[in-house]
Amino acid sequence: MSLINQTHSTDLSSWVESANSQNGDFPIQNLPFAIFRRKNSDEAFRGAVAIGDQVVDLAALAKLELFSAVVQQALIACSQSQLNDFMAMPATTWSALRAALSDALASDSPLQAQLADTLIAQAEIEFDLPCRIGDYTDFYTSINHATTIGSFFRPDNPLLPNYKWVPIGYHGRSSSITVSGQDFHRPRGQTKAPSADEPSLGPCKRLDYEMEVGIYLGSGNEMGTAIDIDSADQHIFGMCLFNDWSARDIQGWEYQPLGPFLAKNFASTVSPWIITNEALAPFRQSWSRDPADPQPLDYLSSSNNSELGAYDIQLQVTLQTQKMRAANNPGQQLTKTSFNHSYWSVAQMVAHHTVNGCNLVAGDFFGSGTQSGPSIDQVGSMMELTSAGKNSFLLDNGESRTFLEDGDAVIMSGFCEAANATRIGFGEVRATILPAKV
Repeated sequence: MSLINQTHSTDLSSWVESANSQNGDFPIQNLPFAIFRRKNSDEAFRGAVAIGDQVVDLAALAKLELFSAVVQQALIACSQSQLNDFMAMPATTWSALRAALSDALASDSPLQAQLADTLIAQAEIEFDLPCRIGDYTDFYTSINHATTIGSFFRPDNPLLPNYKWVPIGYHGRSSSITVSGQDFHRPRGQTKAPSADEPSLGPCKRLDYEMEVGIYLGSGNEMGTAIDIDSADQHIFGMCLFNDWSARDIQGWEYQPLGPFLAKNFASTVSPWIITNEALAPFRQSWSRDPADPQPLDYLSSSNNSELGAYDIQLQVTLQTQKMRAANNPGQQLTKTSFNHSYWSVAQMVAHHTVNGCNLVAGDFFGSGTQSGPSIDQVGSMMELTSAGKNSFLLDNGESRTFLEDGDAVIMSGFCEAANATRIGFGEVRATILPAKV
């Protein structure tokens, strides 16, 4: 099963010269979507596609009426302040717009003169959430993370028996998901120290990040009708970087019996770009389950998922303290891992989420759960890095951390590389922790 087409060709280059940089995030083979407007303006937010260090203003492009009826309809949908209507269109329409943009931005394009006036420098824009996120489900797909976290709370039984049978998830809070660059205040909540007789209310003392991949759903399904695992690609619009901030001390007190609540719903941050599922095709890999583990039930298994169910997305976390920022230090990398360590595939998440008849709609969002590899330099949270706060770690500038402090900025980045493919990037997701409100 090949998902590769002409838009992925390594021979493609663009007349936008910055898109031809060998290590850039946004070559012509990427073409991710976002919602933007010029900084310090009262312009309406509208859709854009990244190319090099520029964006194509899709509302301006729609006004030129250069393309087929299907592509023009897609551009009109992308001219709105949110991408939901475009995401609700069939996957064939997403692909048609991508192909048209690829042709128009290619080095030999006869449309260069017309498109040149639709370009705006990324340095001059600001972002909004790319779509209206109606519902958000956070999965728990890293067995390395689940086992380590479980060992802190249940040393004798770290991984519950259903984990290897069911893609575990919980319903999150979509209203507190914000786009990269929007900072937030340290949350307050109820906690209980092990030595205390009763809980108390106050600022979180064990604030953590969680490095995740975000998955945006496109066209949905009718209520009562499941999405087959082999049809999942027709419903997966694209992916982003996702930081699901966590208050570990609040979580430790409240999570039983019903799981995450105030420890998770105060802030989550997404990168502004949606990297389309089609752009990720060259970086799909085989997915497999350890033969010693239970094999997925039939609705979670297919030859297509085994052949191309995994995504090799490289994920990095950088911490920039307030002291580093004052010294113009860009920060220190804490983690580098890959999404291909995920125990459950994205298609399995979609199939399981709908097997009971749950209806997904365009703009629904999945978090992958914290992505951790098998070694300590691949863990996706400070909870794992410090053994639940038992061990602090030393930064190169002499500071130390156990959990995040006020003024700390967490920057997550991601990219894909593969033989016979052009490197593409995800940009970054960044936010800084402000002091708690009194």
